Amino acid sequence: MLDRTDDISVAADNWLAQFEEALAKSDSGLLKTLFHADSHWRDVLALSWSIQTVNGADAILKELALHAPAAGPVGFAVDPNRAAPRKVTRAGTNAIEAIFRFETRVGRGSGIIRLIPDAANVLKAWTLLTELGELKGFEEQIGVARPRGNAYSRDFRGPNWLDLRKASAGYAEHDPAVLVIGGGQSGLSIAARLKQLNVDTLIVDREKRIGDNWRKRYHALTLHNQVQVNHLPYMLFPPNWPTYIPKDKLANWFEAYVEAMELNFWTETEFEGGSYDEKEQRWTVTLRCADGTTRTMHPRHVVLATGVSGIPSRPDIAGLKDFRGTVMHSSQYDDGENWKGKRAIVIGTGNSGHDIAQDLHSSGAEVTLFQRSSTLVVSIEPSAQLVYAPYNEGTLEDNDLIATSMPLKVARRSHALTTEKSKELDKELLEGLARAGFKLDFGEDNTGWQFKYLTRGGGYYFNVGCSDLIVKGDIALKQFADVEGFVADGAKMKSGETITADLVVLATGYKRQEELVRLLFGEAVMNRVGTIWGFGDGQELRNMYTRTGQPGLWFIAGGLAQCRIGSKHLALQIKAIEEGLLRREAGGGRRVNHS
Repeated sequence: MLDRTDDISVAADNWLAQFEEALAKSDSGLLKTLFHADSHWRDVLALSWSIQTVNGADAILKELALHAPAAGPVGFAVDPNRAAPRKVTRAGTNAIEAIFRFETRVGRGSGIIRLIPDAANVLKAWTLLTELGELKGFEEQIGVARPRGNAYSRDFRGPNWLDLRKASAGYAEHDPAVLVIGGGQSGLSIAARLKQLNVDTLIVDREKRIGDNWRKRYHALTLHNQVQVNHLPYMLFPPNWPTYIPKDKLANWFEAYVEAMELNFWTETEFEGGSYDEKEQRWTVTLRCADGTTRTMHPRHVVLATGVSGIPSRPDIAGLKDFRGTVMHSSQYDDGENWKGKRAIVIGTGNSGHDIAQDLHSSGAEVTLFQRSSTLVVSIEPSAQLVYAPYNEGTLEDNDLIATSMPLKVARRSHALTTEKSKELDKELLEGLARAGFKLDFGEDNTGWQFKYLTRGGGYYFNVGCSDLIVKGDIALKQFADVEGFVADGAKMKSGETITADLVVLATGYKRQEELVRLLFGEAVMNRVGTIWGFGDGQELRNMYTRTGQPGLWFIAGGLAQCRIGSKHLALQIKAIEEGLLRREAGGGRRVNHS
């Protein structure tokens, strides 16, 4: 039992020592004394080979008994190379937080324990994270493990570095082990991780130039979260970069990143589809290359890295086909200068809809914004940045671990508290929007914008000025429910009024990723995979960064921080499968080899 102490390092060390002893002896009685009844354990591959969250002491003890004997975790100790144990407030709860390290039979890991006193003033675990960091014998080729070579044994007549790079990226006589579809932050992150684990990986992207998936977005776009949150794996942005990164700057960094990290990347290459051979445990896929030829490959793994936003959603709007102006989806929008002096209708009030409306207004267009459903609005500063507060201090490695450590129930509670704070900060703006007829919401159970993203991929706006224009009446606001249908000149309202327009922009989002899976792999594969994104019963993002119902098919998506974190977990699983440490099939996360 742990008495409460002001020496938080001693308290953390004592808890970890007793935890290790209880696991080694399979002592459920001792284990039960270490956890609050309302406690949470998130295991990221370390013991269960799955990404899972378990709530409640009884459930945690059951899962530990199931996985710990085979995993053999030992060496639990506060990590002296990470942030020291400290007193923190997480989700409104005061706790002792300590980062620790440990080992299993196949790997090394890190974790976070948060201790709070019970009614008897005894410190017990409130939250516990165990995360696999590396596989023994298959460590990343970085730092002291970097490739060395021998300056005195060069073959002056043999291939040099450039020759070898060209051969590696050309795939003239071999196929990659992993094919990554999509060259945005998702694809680059997982390819970089796999490169350091010595897993042969090829990225294919249909755009002409690396970074075009950002470069081709609308003219004024910048990232909505700050630079310190958004680094790609292994390479931090330079310290002189702006707080909010412009799209073209990020796109150019993607090009530099591919070169610096030696990633194999084929541009202007369309993935046309694939089928899986259960017996051979490999895919047969077809690529249409830049010169129009096709290439058949047989990778063992396919990673769909096309992001949460896949196929544009174009709703069937009554009469829109009769509109004689220009209609485009927000993904096609480029620059408002082409519409100076014109009249524009923007349908949709997420980030894209607001930003496009503001861009058109700034270019001299007369803009009407149509709201289809209630929308969460939060000022870009400081409100939208509150959720990233930990990233304002400490190391990126520690902050990523803190982000990983938050179980769903605690994270929801934390975001609800943050949302209340942001509502107070934005009170004047929100009241002005309500007066203008804008329909507001604050997410399910008041959980704010980030949970809207994690559950539905949108439904919110970071105000960088468009909301102020709506409040002032400089951008007109209409409710889409009041539209009877479109006519040749524009939108005919149920009141009889016609909102005339030269341009209609459909900022109506994207279809679910399941539709892309059906398109590329067929109905049967889509049914085996099931729902993608959003939270399921396991309290984790469904089919993200983990094995799916379709062996060899993986998914990665999200913002830069999500991809940086999730790519590590995904890469370790692929490497473990390649080395025979893990089954290809999902389900239970059991190891096949612990020696």
